Amino acid sequence: MVSWAHADANTLTASVDHSPQPHPASPTNSLPSSFTSGSSHSTFSAYRDHAQQFGPLRKTIKADSGIGGNAGSQLGPVAPPKGVFFDRNDLPSRFHRQPLTAAEIEAIETGCAVLHA
Repeated sequence: MVSWAHADANTLTASVDHSPQPHPASPTNSLPSSFTSGSSHSTFSAYRDHAQQFGPLRKTIKADSGIGGNAGSQLGPVAPPKGVFFDRNDLPSRFHRQPLTAAEIEAIETGCAVLHA
């Protein structure tokens, strides 16, 4: 049975080089400049402010403008423009879906085996 002492584990991890290294198959054998230049943000909060955010985490949404500035009910009714339809059932009946026949349902359920039997 192998037993590791706490001090041995710390010594082992302290001796491992954790710095970023290029991949052995890298054609340039170097890291991208973003790895070597360090972060341009001094804190995580600064990074988060800079990162693109949507929804409640975004600090730049104002109550009077932009996406999310008004409740949906305040935007008024949604109606399609003339000649545009939101649902196929709003079109004339000739464009509605035709119901499947019993034979078509049977063909679908059996993988068309009934058609070839």
